[in-house]
Amino acid sequence: MLGVSPDAPAKNARFREKRSFPYTLLSDTEHELSTAYGAWGPKSFMGRSYEGMHRTTVLVDAEGIVREIWREVKIKGHVGAVLAAAEGLGRSNA
Repeated sequence: MLGVSPDAPAKNARFREKRSFPYTLLSDTEHELSTAYGAWGPKSFMGRSYEGMHRTTVLVDAEGIVREIWREVKIKGHVGAVLAAAEGLGRSNA
């Protein structure tokens, strides 16, 4: 499991330490990876438009094939949905 953040590596390191985040957190300051997966783009808040990170989960199999993408993720129930999809990959490849 990997996380991707638009923040600098030092800021990501502080986040990982403060929150005891157990996964690798990649720094994507140029937004290349985020843009490629459709997770970086236009947003708006209170009438203000800007570019930013869209909360997105991408499930990639062992061969590097994107199997599922969840966009505009809501936290409640999301982990279970991702785990079920990942477990399904294991069964379909057996």
